[in-house]
Amino acid sequence: QVQLVESGGGLVQAGGSLRLSCAASGSIVGINAMGWYRQAPGKRRESVAAVTGVGSTNYADSVKDRFTISRDNAKNTVYLQMNSLRPEDTAVYFCAADASTSNSRTVYRRYWGQGTQVTVSS
Repeated sequence: QVQLVESGGGLVQAGGSLRLSCAASGSIVGINAMGWYRQAPGKRRESVAAVTGVGSTNYADSVKDRFTISRDNAKNTVYLQMNSLRPEDTAVYFCAADASTSNSRTVYRRYWGQGTQVTVSS
């Protein structure tokens, strides 16, 4: 199995910055894409940013030019640098990883972290 543990959430004023981290551990053989999602109260979970195994990235339009996703493959860790935060960025942020394990080396499935709260005050 694969465990994802997020950290770095918290309370910040509008215009501020936060950096989220998500470390994957377990019987990992390989990880393809890693990404961040968020879910605000009463809303559906949405994709925020993703990075492939070779470093290609994509972002939701609402966070382009403010958020930056990166990963450290040696540490199986993905990061989300969030700048110029806005109240509408308030949500629980989840990381996800498409990984294969020693039990199923050729099958990749998506694993999820438990989420970390980000609150942006106006």
